[in-house]
Amino acid sequence: MEDLSLIIKLSIILLVFLIALYFDLRYQRIPNWLCAAALITGFTVQSYFSEWAGLLSAFLGAGLALLILFPAFALKMLGAGDVKLMVAIGSFLDIKFLLWSIIYALIAGALTSLCLALYKLGWQPFKEILVHYLRCLYLRQFIRASNQQFLKLKVPYAPALLMGWLWACSQNADVLWLLSNFSYQLG
Repeated sequence: MEDLSLIIKLSIILLVFLIALYFDLRYQRIPNWLCAAALITGFTVQSYFSEWAGLLSAFLGAGLALLILFPAFALKMLGAGDVKLMVAIGSFLDIKFLLWSIIYALIAGALTSLCLALYKLGWQPFKEILVHYLRCLYLRQFIRASNQQFLKLKVPYAPALLMGWLWACSQNADVLWLLSNFSYQLG
């Protein structure tokens, strides 16, 4: 029964991420209906398989995702759709899995943002901005850059959230056990 629960959760999360990925890359927004449906499904699946403990886990996961990511939204580092998506995904995950998903997503997001900036701006402006921000880190003082092109870039963050979740899946013992058991049964 525990394997079935994990298979259902992982399948739903993957489906939600793929739909969000499509909308984020195509329209640069994640629909509210997707986040709401995923959140309701997360609470339903958790309470069905684990009753009250599952419902509590869903509340903790969703609440923790909101608590961690809302400041990034307030500072305009993430869009509201990205935060709502991770709140919905958090309703499926336990605390440790959620935290690692967010940490890995932040790393993936930083790398994809740098790659997108390099692609959109070109090497010379990218190098100037990178040197400027490295200088700010070295001096431990923020100085506004004269070239503001980097700040105007809109980065779709659903790919980074998906990569972070997949990275966390690759490190999760339950997921690895499920995959090894599945591959063993295939022969």
